[in-house]
Amino acid sequence: MALTHIDCFSGPGGICTGFHAAGIDTLVAIEYIKSCVETYSANHPEVHVIHSDIRDVGADQILPYIPAEGVDIVSSGMPCETFSTAGNTSRSFYDDRQFLFREGIRIAKIAKAKLILFENVPGITTKTVEKGAKELIVDILKRELRAAGYDNFIEVVLNSTNYGVPQRRNRFFMLASRIKGLTLSPPPPTHDVEVTVSDAFAELPNIKPNTKEEGKTYVGDSSPFSELMRNNEFWKLGKGKNMDLTYQTPMKHRACTLERFALLRQGESLKDLFERYVGEEREELQAHRILPQKMFIKRNYRLKPTEASPTVTSHCLDEFVHPIYDRALTVRECARLQSFPDCYDFAGGPFIVPHIDRMVQDKYEQIGDAVPPLLAYAWGKQMIEILRGVEE
Repeated sequence: MALTHIDCFSGPGGICTGFHAAGIDTLVAIEYIKSCVETYSANHPEVHVIHSDIRDVGADQILPYIPAEGVDIVSSGMPCETFSTAGNTSRSFYDDRQFLFREGIRIAKIAKAKLILFENVPGITTKTVEKGAKELIVDILKRELRAAGYDNFIEVVLNSTNYGVPQRRNRFFMLASRIKGLTLSPPPPTHDVEVTVSDAFAELPNIKPNTKEEGKTYVGDSSPFSELMRNNEFWKLGKGKNMDLTYQTPMKHRACTLERFALLRQGESLKDLFERYVGEEREELQAHRILPQKMFIKRNYRLKPTEASPTVTSHCLDEFVHPIYDRALTVRECARLQSFPDCYDFAGGPFIVPHIDRMVQDKYEQIGDAVPPLLAYAWGKQMIEILRGVEE
């Protein structure tokens, strides 16, 4: 019988997609952002998705959808903004979001879960409770896990490239169990060699900015990775084998932006252009809006085709430039870097919205905030092995 799972802070379904491929049945998902709920339900219609602030979700909304004896796994990928070191001010936030791990523990207790899997950015390991304090958030997490009976746990930071994801993405995980004596361990690496950006984009046609010509047909040679992204039998999502390519859609760029992209060499970003062009030369480029007045460090990085991508974030549309063509990445290209299968439908939200409305995430944001499905798949397979010991 398949293991059962509740997906807290589910986002667009990265964990569920990987778990599903591994043979785990997700029964309930909880998500606050409406566009993520729409995407999740479009791809996983068998899951009961609760569109709500998790703090308002009670046992009466969960218990009718799970076995009386409880579930095997609760996953909890609580929002990471307050733990992130990416921005200058992100670490200065001390609010209730940093304690949302408590909701994962609460749901696990309601569902009598055998395992809880927490996921976040590595910065959570050094975030203090408040400014100037010495107590760490993870110390409170461990203390409250013990109080809830989940006193058997491990913590680890994993790099997604070791699991076949074409992206250098470090993530913190804590796996906890209420079963004493159960041996817990992280998933062993599945790849010794990085899957590259070139591998990730194999078979995807180029599209031209500022046109209406979508790329709907695969072209060129495949790679083992692109074949896996098209292997619907592996992903078990019930999609047809001969689907058209989706979300290889042109974006709009100003002429000055296209000129900026043309200046970038592979592995360079906006920061490098500011270092290369100084004085009058920079002022001339700024006057023509080819360079902005302000330099953003994480902006307009031209990917290297022979390496894995840097971390894909919710700002991936602004952060990355195609390794060969003078344009940003398409939704499908970003999805490939995250290891979402090509049959995945990003149903919720428009393509782009300003980063001010936290009730809506556009397609790029949904992808950037998700857990890579191939990394979730590795965890799913590992937890099946771990709980097999309980059955034996």
